Amino acid sequence: MGFEKLGFHIPSLIVYIVNFLLLLAILYFFAYKRILGMMDRRSERIRDSLEAADRAREESARAREEMEQRMAESRRESQALLQEAREAAERHRQEEHARVREEVRDFIEKARRDIREERDRAIDEVRRHFAGLAIAAAEKVVRRSLDRNAHTDLIEEVLREGEELPKG
Repeated sequence: MGFEKLGFHIPSLIVYIVNFLLLLAILYFFAYKRILGMMDRRSERIRDSLEAADRAREESARAREEMEQRMAESRRESQALLQEAREAAERHRQEEHARVREEVRDFIEKARRDIREERDRAIDEVRRHFAGLAIAAAEKVVRRSLDRNAHTDLIEEVLREGEELPKG
């Protein structure tokens, strides 16, 4: 036949085909199902891993979003606390300013009172000394005659005596 001219030997070819089909059947029954099972299991593991990665990514995104919300809330709270602290500091400053102003006012009032009292005491002391001087002058006037020269001399003498009095 024409196959032999091409280099095919039909009985060998039939043996090869039968051997191939037997090998194929043996591999199919014993190895193919196992290989397909392993590939299915591996495919399932890969699918599970991808789903787990997707879940982890979603969970990570949720966690990041929750963390950002908490940070924003913390910022708002810290701003509120900072504002409260500023307001408290301003109130304290105003209270201290008012207290100091009141203390200064009290101090000035006390100083004015002390000055008035000291002035009144000095005026009383001057009046007492002046009264004493007036009495002394009157005594001398009564003892001497009232001529103009004697009167001038008497006034000068009383003034000199007033200057010599101890100053308190």
